[in-house]
Amino acid sequence: MQDGIRDASEIRDTADLREHMGPVSRLAEGKVLPRLDAHARAFIALSPFLVAATADAGGRADASPRGDAPGFVQVLDDATLLIPDRRGNNRADSFANLLAAPGIGLIFLVPGITETLRVNGTARLTTDRALLAPLAAQGKVPATGLVVAVREVFFHCGKAVMRARLWDPAAQVPRDAFPSLGRVLADQTGAIGTAEAERLMEESYRTRLY
Repeated sequence: MQDGIRDASEIRDTADLREHMGPVSRLAEGKVLPRLDAHARAFIALSPFLVAATADAGGRADASPRGDAPGFVQVLDDATLLIPDRRGNNRADSFANLLAAPGIGLIFLVPGITETLRVNGTARLTTDRALLAPLAAQGKVPATGLVVAVREVFFHCGKAVMRARLWDPAAQVPRDAFPSLGRVLADQTGAIGTAEAERLMEESYRTRLY
């Protein structure tokens, strides 16, 4: 928009959006469930990786990866998930967002399966050791976890994963095609040299996964 003149290509509201996108198919509309069914439970049990999306009270969004052995997310019941927090960099962006606005969106992925599972709801932080104890890994109980109250659950078709060739070994990028994280952080922060940054990252990966 410039000088008060609206761009005719701008989508301004849900009515514009629906007119642009067309109607939702009955199958797509009817697939959204309020609870975790047997298929969703089975998919979560197979999943070693998810992305959690949150936003703060001002609407500033963040997406954070979570990963561990398949089934690392525990299904407490048909409407509740428990996600362990493994060791990281202590930024706690998702946690800070959830303290301000509890809404959360999850996408579960399973290597080799093109479809994904989406779960939306609200989340709260817990430090209840008795609740978190079953999620111990390498003998270490997570200090914090997310208890997710499920609002809606549905499977997402595999077109995005298929287009990305995400699980195709032939599409993998050689590791040396992109700099190490240590070098990237050294370049971006200027705090330490590349060799020291790479040493610290290697040590972190080796000794502080759990």
